[in-house]
Amino acid sequence: MKPDDPLLQILACPLDKGQLHLVVPAQEAEERSEALYNPRLRRRYPIIDGIPQLLPASGEQVSDDEHEELLKRMVP
Repeated sequence: MKPDDPLLQILACPLDKGQLHLVVPAQEAEERSEALYNPRLRRRYPIIDGIPQLLPASGEQVSDDEHEELLKRMVP
């Protein structure tokens, strides 16, 4: 998913219906790929093969440290 994708303007968190933010992978190699992130609930939703997985069960709660890292990697 690209940062300027118009779909990002209409996608919402399935739990609080608020805006989601695109998170890109860090520069170094890591196992996680891009995702959509809800910083209010601290939940990450994966993007698999370009398709956001936005079912409530597909979201993953993140730790405090991971939350700080995701905030740095959010695309403005």
